[in-house]
Amino acid sequence: MQLSIVIPLLNEEESLKELHDWIASVMRSNHLSYEIIFIDDGSTDNSWSIITKLSQLDPNTKGIRFPRNFGKSQALHAGFKAVQGEVVITIDADLQDNPEEIPELFSLIKNEWYNLISGWKKKRYDSVLSKNLPSKLFNWAARKTSGVELHDFNCGLKAFNKAVVKNIEVSGEMHRYIPVLAKNAGFERIGEKVVQHQARKYGKTKFGMERFINGFLDLLTIWFVSKFGKRPMHLFGAWGVLMFIIGLGFALYLGIDKLFINPMGRLITDRPQFYIALVAMVIGTQLFLAGFLGEMLTRSKKNEPRYTISEEINTKTDQNQYSS
Repeated sequence: MQLSIVIPLLNEEESLKELHDWIASVMRSNHLSYEIIFIDDGSTDNSWSIITKLSQLDPNTKGIRFPRNFGKSQALHAGFKAVQGEVVITIDADLQDNPEEIPELFSLIKNEWYNLISGWKKKRYDSVLSKNLPSKLFNWAARKTSGVELHDFNCGLKAFNKAVVKNIEVSGEMHRYIPVLAKNAGFERIGEKVVQHQARKYGKTKFGMERFINGFLDLLTIWFVSKFGKRPMHLFGAWGVLMFIIGLGFALYLGIDKLFINPMGRLITDRPQFYIALVAMVIGTQLFLAGFLGEMLTRSKKNEPRYTISEEINTKTDQNQYSS
């Protein structure tokens, strides 16, 4: 199979058939073997019924259903576990991404040997204040922090070599930073392609302004994990030892001063240096222990993202992997 197209969705019943037919038409016209995997992230409308009907009409259509909303990252993770194609495409279900872009994305991965191609919505049809400006600020911060030079981290239209999606774990709300996760996993041939952005045709966006706040918090998390995730003792241990030495230095100074220089002076506990020494030594010990525990956790078995699958159509995903 040449292509796996992964589509996470939440309450997108109006657009699913149109999107499916559009993708199928593009695949047939380009003579590509494919599968379409819809991941229903706890929709409360008729999305799953439509996916079921589409799968009955088209054997290339598959579905995974969550009993409740677990988030886009968990939906992508489930889709990545199920894919069989040599190249994996992710696309949003709201028809704002253009399926006509898929063949060229496939070619860039297959023929140009890229590990990952990220879409860049250079011209957007979103609100300037609610999406465009915050998105530009967010992408600038992501570039500076991660070192991955992309203009649009949050574009849902991306193409991957199959090896990439099988070797990264998309958890929490890290779907925005899949290129960074791929780079950290050693897949450094990351490119970008300008893609067409279309105005939303049905319904309304499922993401509010809080996504940018969460995005910045996730950015700090992934920066820390990528820099110190495999060696937390290098950060916490170093700062812990430094703080402990500072505290110990103050304690030695107070002891020497009281015993040999000014034995008749104030009590040690009446001097502010005593509390500086005490606090510094306690904080130093705590930081060192945090680094030690972090090292132990990094050596333990990794925890996979947690979600539950209630139904599947035509996929070969192992249900036991996802039980919470």
